[in-house]
Amino acid sequence: MLERDLQSFIEYLVIERGLARNTAAAYGSDLRDFIAFLEENDIHSFQGVDREMILDYLDGECEKGRESTTLARRLVSIKMLFRYLASEGRIPTDITEVMDSPKLWRILPDFLSEDEVDRFLKAFSSSGRDPLELRNRTMLELLYASGLRVSELAQLPLTAVDMDNELLRVTGKGNKTRIVPVGKTALRLLRRYLTEARPELLGENMLEPHVFLSKNGRVLNREWIWKIVKEAALRAGIPKNIHPHTLRHSFASHLLAHGADLRVIQEMLGHADISTTEIYTHIDRNRLQALHHKFHPRG
Repeated sequence: MLERDLQSFIEYLVIERGLARNTAAAYGSDLRDFIAFLEENDIHSFQGVDREMILDYLDGECEKGRESTTLARRLVSIKMLFRYLASEGRIPTDITEVMDSPKLWRILPDFLSEDEVDRFLKAFSSSGRDPLELRNRTMLELLYASGLRVSELAQLPLTAVDMDNELLRVTGKGNKTRIVPVGKTALRLLRRYLTEARPELLGENMLEPHVFLSKNGRVLNREWIWKIVKEAALRAGIPKNIHPHTLRHSFASHLLAHGADLRVIQEMLGHADISTTEIYTHIDRNRLQALHHKFHPRG
């Protein structure tokens, strides 16, 4: 069904919009990459797509090191497709209509300095009795301490937490499970959240299996976590365009800067291919070059 709708869209571009076959084929190429992502996540109809999936796809492409122009073009292609499908009545509404412009996707992998991370993580208090503050602080600590994808954090089940061995069993892309260590600070906050804050949020949803819950006791979705990250950046006074993957990038970049082996980082991030992880060597090289130019007398 995905391929059928895509072929219909390409024909529409050529016949009704008058685009050259090569131009329409270029849109098709971008969209087939998106379709491959959907099929990997067991989505076989555009009616089953929501904004979170589109954001996850673009974040994943960013993580692979796609150029910002490529990300912008792919978002445009997706928006054109969904506008067409909605106009044809093949989907009930155009879910991309309210998404930001392609300028949002100038998100080549960026990361925070260690000082910025410290300010960012302290944006939410862990000392008071507000369960939402403690929840938010714990989520941010875990994102940075363990390099989780935001979708992995949102779907993290209670059974994934191994306090005794200080690790998480995370199910990532392709239903693959990996073992991820948890830092002392994140573990201490997670223990407090589970014993103090989560019972308050749980309410009557006693069988809810996920770790992180809304104030109504329901599992948090990706867009809510995105908003929490944005609020933390605002509170911390950090002007960078921070999104949930920024903490994952920071996790990997800081490990590399402190001498961690690239293969170890690959395993912790859950990358199937080492070439995906190698983007962080480019980031680190750029940082070192910038420092050299700034501080060396002949830089």
